[in-house]
Amino acid sequence: MQGLGWIAAIIVGGLAGWLASNIMKADTGIFLNVILGIVGAVVANALLSMFGIYTQAGSWIAQGIAGIVGAVILIWLYRAVAR
Repeated sequence: MQGLGWIAAIIVGGLAGWLASNIMKADTGIFLNVILGIVGAVVANALLSMFGIYTQAGSWIAQGIAGIVGAVILIWLYRAVAR
């Protein structure tokens, strides 16, 4: 997550991963929620940048939304591959 410190990235990533796991009805632990949120934000930011949409680097809300969207995509991909 660009522009956020490590602690802020973990907090935002944890919340984003937790919300995404609740949206997707996934039973993940707190550690996986943090990873999903942080990696999800990176994935979502990369996908959005392909379309010319850039989130504000220092904005917790923008990075949180990107983390939720990205984590939902990652959970969906995992389920698609696991079947």
